[in-house]
Amino acid sequence: MGSGVSSLFADLDVEVETDAPIGQQTWYGIGGRADLLVHPRSVGDLATLVRRCVRSDTPLRVLGAGANLLVADEGVDGVVLRLDAPPFTEVLYNARGAVETMRAGAGADLARVVMDATRRGLEGLSQMAGIPASVGGAVHMNAGGAYGAIGDSVHSVACLTRAGEVVVYPREELRFGYRETNLPDPVILWAAFSLEETDPLRLRERVKEIFAYKKSTQPLAEHSAGCAFRNPLDPVSERRLSAGKLIDEAGLKGLAVGGATVSTRHGNFVTVRPGTRADDVLRLLDLVRERVFAHCGIELEPEIAIWRRGERTP
Repeated sequence: MGSGVSSLFADLDVEVETDAPIGQQTWYGIGGRADLLVHPRSVGDLATLVRRCVRSDTPLRVLGAGANLLVADEGVDGVVLRLDAPPFTEVLYNARGAVETMRAGAGADLARVVMDATRRGLEGLSQMAGIPASVGGAVHMNAGGAYGAIGDSVHSVACLTRAGEVVVYPREELRFGYRETNLPDPVILWAAFSLEETDPLRLRERVKEIFAYKKSTQPLAEHSAGCAFRNPLDPVSERRLSAGKLIDEAGLKGLAVGGATVSTRHGNFVTVRPGTRADDVLRLLDLVRERVFAHCGIELEPEIAIWRRGERTP
């Protein structure tokens, strides 16, 4: 490790892994390694590291649950952050009185947060049942599905700016679109959610219903990264079209490149088997886009985040 690189964090309270196998930590379980995987232990040290990375033009990425991510075979350069220390994973509820809001760290596991809120009889996040993500990753892309999106219940979001300053954005300053937000900062610290007390048994049944729907329509037992493509806008009606339906209508279910296959259960899922290379997935995604465009003239855009060496993430 060069002295210039180590100077980014040598005096900070962080854990550093070199040549870290982050591809294996994604839901795909394939792909390359990170030159540096850094686990900050405090917000202050994270802020300093972010500031130094920006000043030195060092690529900076945040690895959440890895559920919507493909790491290229050649891996990634720069610094990859893993916000798994307690300051970034804690979940806090109202200290007194009725629970109206809950605050969850960006590194908290969304599935656990949803289940904990469900046990407490707190409605507001049931639409996220069965969606694998960290809280920060879900907020960053406004993750969601047929039952709604995480932005539906966001109360406020705290971020670190590129200058390493903490900024809290209230709901009225946030815009949640289809798989996007207007958050301008590179690192989310936490998100607060508006919740409503309700009957725990009824809420539990709703969550079970959502899980059952996902299990019946998606290849949950196979290795994938969720929906491969964003649902495109119809150029005439400007309504969202189902990418899975377009892929199905183009006759692409079961199409394979190497160990990557378009799921026969849901056309918008690309599954992999052991030994698959990330390049197999990338080539299959390109092939699907080409054939869907040739079939109906609609261009699909990936929903999966793709990390490549030498590229900057948004």
